[in-house]
Amino acid sequence: MKVAIGNDHAGTDYKFEIIKLLEEKGLEIINHGTDASDSVDYPDFAHKVAKDVNDNTANIGILICGSGNGVSMTANKYPNVRAALCWTKEIVQLAKEHNDANILSIPARYTSMQQAKQMVETFLDTEFEGGRHLRRVDKISC
Repeated sequence: MKVAIGNDHAGTDYKFEIIKLLEEKGLEIINHGTDASDSVDYPDFAHKVAKDVNDNTANIGILICGSGNGVSMTANKYPNVRAALCWTKEIVQLAKEHNDANILSIPARYTSMQQAKQMVETFLDTEFEGGRHLRRVDKISC
């Protein structure tokens, strides 16, 4: 599985920890995020991850910024992207099961590192339920 990951300056530490977790699982990572803490513009990184997921260059994506909102809003402009802003593993599970989320957006300033890693684990381990949810997901894109 190939995972595209991107972050702004608020998510750099989280990105490095999440990349370690992904590498331990043997996953291929495409790193589109900043590696520094200097202020950057989150859309520059969110667009790259969203494009990879939209075009099937990556199977899934992970985006990290301070609130998670900016990267999620940016990513959701792409027709084949369903970026879910999550702050607990339970919300991640529902986003995958019911909404077929293909990008996880993490609010670094509002979740602990441990929570973020648990959310990534849940994102990787949860499958889309399909069924009645597929009908609804098919209605999302404009």
